[in-house]
Amino acid sequence: MTYVVTVSAAYGAGGSIVGRRVAERLGVPFLDRAIPSEVAKEIGCSLQDVLEHDDRAPTGIERLLTSAARLPSITLGSVDTSFIGATDAEGRLLYEQEFVEYTERVITKVGSNGGVVLGRAGAIVLADHEHALHVRLGGAKERRLARAVSMREAEREEALATGDDPHEGASAWQPPTMRDLEDNDRARAAYVRRFYRVEADSPHFYHLIIDSTVISLATCVDLIERLARERAEHR
Repeated sequence: MTYVVTVSAAYGAGGSIVGRRVAERLGVPFLDRAIPSEVAKEIGCSLQDVLEHDDRAPTGIERLLTSAARLPSITLGSVDTSFIGATDAEGRLLYEQEFVEYTERVITKVGSNGGVVLGRAGAIVLADHEHALHVRLGGAKERRLARAVSMREAEREEALATGDDPHEGASAWQPPTMRDLEDNDRARAAYVRRFYRVEADSPHFYHLIIDSTVISLATCVDLIERLARERAEHR
C-alpha cells in the first residue's frame, strides 16, 4: 500500500513532530530536511544555495522576507523569477524558479513511492493525486508561540543530555518571540503566494484542518494516520 500525506503547518503548530510520527506509523519516508539535499543533487549546486530558497529553512525564510528582487527579473509563464547569483556544476546561472521546479520533482516522486511531505506547497503540487491526504495544522498565535517555546526548551535539554554545549552559539537557544512566529508565517505564505498565486491557508487545498494547539499532537497523528489509510484503501 502506498501512503501519501502532505502536511502544511504554521509556525509552532508541531508540523515536524506530527509529520515524522505519521511517517513512522505508515512506514514511509518523512521528507523535510531531505528535500533540500535531493534538490541540490538534482540541480548540481550547493546545499546552501538550495536552503536559501527553501520555505522551511531559516536562510530561505530570511530571503523570502527581504525578497531577492533587487536583481533584474523576467517572466517565465505566469511566475516572476530572477537570477539569484547561484550556479550549477557547469557554471550556468540559475533562476529562482528552477529551485521551485526541482522541489516539485522531488515531491512528485513521493506521489509515486509514498511518503509524508512537510511544507513546500505539497498540497498544491500533489493536488490531483488520486489518494494523497492533505493536512493543514494551525492555531492561535499565542498558543503556537507557547508550543514553539516549549519545543525549543526541549531541544536544549536534549542537547544537554547528549553532551552538546548549549552555550556554543547561545543565540540558537534563545526562546522564539512573537516576531519570529509572524516572520515565519509571513515567509511561508509568501512562498506559496509568489510561486503558485494562491493562499497557503486556503481550506480549498486540504482534506483535514486541525487546530493542533488545542488537540494533542498524539491525537493529530492518530487522525491523520487513520484518514491516510482510508484514502489509500478506497482510492
